[in-house]
Amino acid sequence: MTPFERCPVCGGELVERQVQKLLRGGRHTGSITVPAEVCLHCGERLYSRDVVKKFEEIRTKLERQETDDFEPIGQSFEVR
Repeated sequence: MTPFERCPVCGGELVERQVQKLLRGGRHTGSITVPAEVCLHCGERLYSRDVVKKFEEIRTKLERQETDDFEPIGQSFEVR
């Protein structure tokens, strides 16, 4: 999946996992579950180019408020 055999941050072992990623665009936040190589030592996540491209597409849609194909899961509030 990635060009790394070991974590580029700490040298730890990498394992493939399904992870949840929060993405922000404009005033909106989206959540997606994607595959990533995760370091067992420091927790660093490495994503494939295709996954990073998907992140960019989602952020753009969130910024443009093009959310018709997204499933609403609740509301967010700022606590003051």
